[in-house]
Amino acid sequence: MPIKAILKQNKWRLTFTIFLILTEAFIALLFPLFIGKAIEGFMLKEINGLISLGVIGFLLVLLGGLRRLIDSRFYAKIYTRMSSATIKKLANNQHSVKAARLNMLSEMVDFAENQLPEIIQHTVGLIGVIIIIAFLNLNIFFIALLAGILVIGIYWMSGSRTIAHNYSFNNELENQVNVINSNKQSNLKHHLLKLMKFNIKLSDIETINYSISWLIMMGLLLLAIVFSTSEENIKYGALFAIIMYVYQYIESMVSLPLYYQQWLRLKEITIRIQKIK
Repeated sequence: MPIKAILKQNKWRLTFTIFLILTEAFIALLFPLFIGKAIEGFMLKEINGLISLGVIGFLLVLLGGLRRLIDSRFYAKIYTRMSSATIKKLANNQHSVKAARLNMLSEMVDFAENQLPEIIQHTVGLIGVIIIIAFLNLNIFFIALLAGILVIGIYWMSGSRTIAHNYSFNNELENQVNVINSNKQSNLKHHLLKLMKFNIKLSDIETINYSISWLIMMGLLLLAIVFSTSEENIKYGALFAIIMYVYQYIESMVSLPLYYQQWLRLKEITIRIQKIK
């Protein structure tokens, strides 16, 4: 059964999972505002802000726990059905290819269960945060926008190399069982060296991109502090909220490109799994 057909059969469970993820993201987006209000209120000897902060914190934990309980069972079912369909389609292939494809399927399901919710939350948070920053301080908004464009450009330029290295890595991985069954130490050593070579190349690309992105975002954080503190009569709570939102933006902008590299790998895996030989 194709992957799309399996997901279509479980569309309502998938929709509910996405709803919980979006709700979590929205509540998380409100945290800096509630923290700022709690600080301002407590300085005036009021506790309503602290109570509100505690309530949304409890809701976030409750929703997060519920979603994870549902997801672990939902994606276990998806993996079982996808694995059976893949092995059936690869009936005439070598055992080495089948074993490798099952591992690749496990990567896909793990990504959907653990990384996809984070991607959705970071994306929703990123959109919400940049809108809020625009209302709080227009100068910081334009600097954040420029920094985001630079980070996206860095990862986009390395996309083709990432796909090529993943393709070579997966080709070698599909030969692993055959190499092990050959009982030749030289073959195994050569195979492992090739795997590590492609793995190192992928890691190098990620390290360079991540480091440059962090330098850009640190520049944004420093400028945000300068611009926000230079405003006259700004309240401590409002100042804290601005810096928190800028940091949320930085966290999302640094994290999302890393998920983009994982998505490129899974894109290659999906094409490979759906291909009928």
